[in-house]
Amino acid sequence: MFNFVGGANPALVCLVWLGVLAALVLLNEVTRRYKAVGFFAFFILPVVITALWLTVMKDILSENWFHTVKVYSATIACIGFWCIRYCSKKDKLTGEKKPLSNTKFAIFFPPAILALNILEAVIRDIQLGRNYYGTKGILNDGIKDGVDYIVIGGAWNYMNGIAGILSIIIITGFAGICLRKEEKNDKSKSILWPDMLWFYIIPYTFWNFAYVYNALPHRAWYNGLALLLAPIICALTTSKGSWVQHRGHTLALWCFFALSFPHLLDNSKWTVISSYNTTVQFLVSFLALISHVAVVIYMIYKIKKTGRNPYKGELYTDLKGYQEIKAMAEAGTGVPQKN
Repeated sequence: MFNFVGGANPALVCLVWLGVLAALVLLNEVTRRYKAVGFFAFFILPVVITALWLTVMKDILSENWFHTVKVYSATIACIGFWCIRYCSKKDKLTGEKKPLSNTKFAIFFPPAILALNILEAVIRDIQLGRNYYGTKGILNDGIKDGVDYIVIGGAWNYMNGIAGILSIIIITGFAGICLRKEEKNDKSKSILWPDMLWFYIIPYTFWNFAYVYNALPHRAWYNGLALLLAPIICALTTSKGSWVQHRGHTLALWCFFALSFPHLLDNSKWTVISSYNTTVQFLVSFLALISHVAVVIYMIYKIKKTGRNPYKGELYTDLKGYQEIKAMAEAGTGVPQKN
């Protein structure tokens, strides 16, 4: 699936990859656990970085629309998550302060920002498929002295685009989004999404990896494998049920680094690129598509069996995974909704 570039040392490449993965997991944990660190990382740091990009680092400012949209949409996601966890809103009728986690914003913002991030990649995938179907295209990172990289368009772009659309359709149970109860060793109040279980996360991961592999083949080793694995590790260890928050944090933090120091990723000592094997491109996109089709079928089955509306209420309440996450929720958080 991958090729080492130039003088890349396989052992060094694996060490760098492990370092990237460990850094993402660690940074996610500190920004999740500590309110002040999260505020600095997602409110102050983006302003500082943007100022640097527009001034002393303007030569490396990417002109690629996808890179620009991605970094700021990920940042907006993290800001929204932070506000849901820690901010309050004044009730217009009573004048009392109401936690933002108990408002409709808390249940509609996470799925909306997730769907937006998916849609960005779907548009890019279809764009590449339309422009380079059956041919090779040479693209540039859009920065001064940026690296040229090859993309190969084909049916895989459209398959993965469809998988992305299905990934939006199977976003369910956001009415049940709530906060994790504070504990002695963890007062983070992380966002919990009980209905978002492994059978959403795994197909999403397949889809996102296929996107990076097809559209950013020179970055799939890090942007694909390490960046996608980090939030899964966090969701399995430090904070179960908070995958969407972990995904937002790790994506934003990685974008800050990758767009500030793009040439480090292209250093031949640790650069890995796609093998440009069209069979592999087809297979990873097919896996993304077929896994999403399976979840759609399962979702329809659950809707018919339970009579629940997955966009107004929660769908998978009878599953053990859902119940384990719900048990960690802080009492009184979330917005009660009828199924």
